[in-house]
Amino acid sequence: MLSVDEARERILTHFSPLPAEDVPLPEALGRVLADDAVAREPLPRFANSAMDGYAVRAADTPAATSEAPVRLRLAGEVPAGSVYAGVVGPGEAVRILTGAPLPAGADAVLQQELTRAGEDAGEDWVELLEPAPPGNNVRMPGEDVAPGAVLVPHGSEIGPAEIALLAALGVHPVRATRRPRVAILSTGDELAPLGAEPRPGQIRESNGPYLVAAVRRAGGEPVRLGIARDREDDLRAKLAAARDADLVLTSGGVSVGDYDLVKQMLAEQGNVEFWRVRMRPGKPLAFGFLGATPLLGLPGNPVSAAVTFELFGRPAIRRMLGAAQVERPVVDVVLAGEAIERADRRQFVRARLSSEQATLVAHPTGAQGSHIISSLRGATALLVIFEGAGYVHAGEHVPALLLNDELPWGND
Repeated sequence: MLSVDEARERILTHFSPLPAEDVPLPEALGRVLADDAVAREPLPRFANSAMDGYAVRAADTPAATSEAPVRLRLAGEVPAGSVYAGVVGPGEAVRILTGAPLPAGADAVLQQELTRAGEDAGEDWVELLEPAPPGNNVRMPGEDVAPGAVLVPHGSEIGPAEIALLAALGVHPVRATRRPRVAILSTGDELAPLGAEPRPGQIRESNGPYLVAAVRRAGGEPVRLGIARDREDDLRAKLAAARDADLVLTSGGVSVGDYDLVKQMLAEQGNVEFWRVRMRPGKPLAFGFLGATPLLGLPGNPVSAAVTFELFGRPAIRRMLGAAQVERPVVDVVLAGEAIERADRRQFVRARLSSEQATLVAHPTGAQGSHIISSLRGATALLVIFEGAGYVHAGEHVPALLLNDELPWGND
């Protein structure tokens, strides 16, 4: 029986980033960049005004005060989206709006509220109530981003902020790794499909819907194969439809029961790399190949399926995406509540994290049986209870695998 670390290492050696494709920027949310996105121009592209006000020559303004304002001839106006055709000369000012290019000859902008405008003998003028030093209220070219700078490194997941930055610099489309196609198959006569009324002795299927959502959240493209009944011909036919997938996920059928057929199909059509891991929940985990297609056989119990997907399925998907961060972050937390007994297998305890007096505190989400689906809801981390003897008591520090890439906690 493999350890958790050995099993994960053996699985991940079989996965590498998939080919890249061009993706329109508005559709790139959640995609992973295959290449560095590099700035081809500066941001801002040109010197522009940070305020509504007046573009001036700084040399004309040092003496300006509210008691003795400096009066300049108003030579024109430049709104955003336009370019001033002339040159600001000595003793002149140009009315300028936020974002408009700084006129030639000007090197500062004085905001409107520090000025007074008027007309005298048919000539427009503006009085400056304060000096405007060089560069005042001016956004300089490249102040935000210089040409050649790496905007978003390869392996990064694209979020709204990345889309804004790439759009501002005209990076469109982007090169992103192709989404892995992940075939999802549930097994068992006991399962009633979503929307169907269970027959006597059946249960409603939850693993398939869970895995579809989890695969999509991980960045993969889920391909639902439905439910295979406990017959070799049905399982064989369902698996045949998964041959062009990048990964096959099954749930159920990998234990030692008379109807656990997934391992048998792997041995028949490919090979079984391993099928048991020293962990709780999730010991009956199988990994192998269906022909050339990797197959990860998750346990049938819903919590076991969820935990093993997080530990083994999600990292495989992230590796295929070329993501810089393949595994979830691990943080140090303090256990609250009842003591947890160690065992000869590594345990993963569902818990909710909260921030209490600047300390991350973990509250287990209740009963931890592998069939207790409600324990998944509200869980923001998996506490890692290493193998050994004795107990982990309240107040002790334990590592916690976050179930989000950021710190998800509430304040108590």
